[in-house]
Amino acid sequence: MPHAIIALVQKRWFGLFARLVLTFVFWSAGLAGLFDFPAKVAEMRAVGLMPAEAFAFAVTAVQLGGSLLVLSDRWTWLGAGILGVFLALTIPIARPFWTMDDPLRTQEFYIVLEHVSLIGGLMTAAWGGREGSFRRVR
Repeated sequence: MPHAIIALVQKRWFGLFARLVLTFVFWSAGLAGLFDFPAKVAEMRAVGLMPAEAFAFAVTAVQLGGSLLVLSDRWTWLGAGILGVFLALTIPIARPFWTMDDPLRTQEFYIVLEHVSLIGGLMTAAWGGREGSFRRVR
């Protein structure tokens, strides 16, 4: 690996920026839930989760709590795990592409592929977090 790249990725700000980008979808949705709770409740109702208010609260807490753990680089493995499991659960609940007709089926399938890729990114964060093995393997 070129020395310039090594120097860049070892910068503290780079790690924080990477964690911000990785968790953007979660903390932005969590903040949206805080500032517009009725819209979050409507999302829960739209996918059939009842009681919608309780699910909206739990989802917001998972999104913000998991993001904070990853962003803080403390217990990163736990935050990434929480967000990864949450994202995996959204597939059968909110993205059941196998029950849909095209073109919606194809659109939802590609969203699911993005979910799976993001889960992989979260797994990498768990592996490379402060308590992970990444910093010990060179």
